[in-house]
Amino acid sequence: MFVDGPLTTLREGRHPFRWLRSALFALVLLVGCGPSSEELEAVDYTPLAGAGLDVSTPSEVGLDPMALAELYLNAAQLRTLYGLLVIKDGQLIAEKYFNGSALDKRKFMASATKSFTSALVGIALDQGCLSSVDQGFMQFFPEYSDRIDDPRKAQITIRELLQMRSGFVWEERTEPYMEALFTSRGYWLPFIADFPLTSDPGAKFGYSNLSSHLAAVIVARACETDLRSFAQEHLFAPIGADVGDWSQDADGNHYGAHGMPLTARDMARFGLLYLNSGEYEGTQVVSADWVSESLDRYSENINISGWLPWSSRYGHYRDLGYGYQWWSAEAGDHRFNYASGHGGNQILVLDNLNMVIVASADRLFADFGDGAWDKERAIIDMLGKYIGSLPSP
Repeated sequence: MFVDGPLTTLREGRHPFRWLRSALFALVLLVGCGPSSEELEAVDYTPLAGAGLDVSTPSEVGLDPMALAELYLNAAQLRTLYGLLVIKDGQLIAEKYFNGSALDKRKFMASATKSFTSALVGIALDQGCLSSVDQGFMQFFPEYSDRIDDPRKAQITIRELLQMRSGFVWEERTEPYMEALFTSRGYWLPFIADFPLTSDPGAKFGYSNLSSHLAAVIVARACETDLRSFAQEHLFAPIGADVGDWSQDADGNHYGAHGMPLTARDMARFGLLYLNSGEYEGTQVVSADWVSESLDRYSENINISGWLPWSSRYGHYRDLGYGYQWWSAEAGDHRFNYASGHGGNQILVLDNLNMVIVASADRLFADFGDGAWDKERAIIDMLGKYIGSLPSP
């Protein structure tokens, strides 16, 4: 989430013409020839056999089969995409796996994990472990109270952690804090004291992996449990999902910012949960009020694009906003909410179309170079272009 452009690339020693490469890439997408009808008719995206999701066809739910064929034809060209699923009106109507992946393979979702952390905070409130998101976060980390030299940290609430408005440094934009996360050998909690605040709590948006992790640790400590066990019992089991080997920090806390592996179908089940206001097959898993609060926009017009409009990492996604660990954007005539992870991991919830779209991708772990962002943008551009092509209901 760095800001790229001719001046910044020269200053930081990166390739000075990256922005031009991005512009040419976008131009190719705009003027490139489309596939022939024969090519489209040869594309097979029929959902695979397997229990757990109802299956239908595009025509039966009012979607254009050829538009979906073009989506999957484009998807097959992406070397870091693992799976692509489309669900409409509660029916799985398109599914395909790529690059050695399969229906039963769990993949790490990178920062899409954050949206699950948000759900677990809501469940902790429902369970009575937490009394309010306005509780101060430091009360859950008393062991660091005597190391805090910025009194503003005592004012940070759980709500501000979820909104990415805690004031903690935006690690990916500020050297050397992103590097510190990856070289800490998993000792993230000391960063409560070591990472600075770059704004007053609540004042402005700043994307903080530390904030997401702290929210997850708070749930585990408040509910006096192992977070993976809590999540499996109260979130995953009720939706028929199964979380894999969730990564942990050096103190044994499951990461709230990344590190959660799921199958693409289990990602889709989570999307359906939020599409249906926290209900899954008659069970209220997360309160409807929490889902509504989580998908609200507390930050608007977030700038994570490049110096020129066509160098944006988020291509066809416009007007980015942020809720409780959920992004929102527009493509075409459609506004949608989405969980987002590095590499192009996406769970898109399109309320106005009653749709969920899932992309499972290589998380490109610790790779934040230009090439990694190009791969992520290719997936996001593909999804945004398809959403933008859909007619209004």
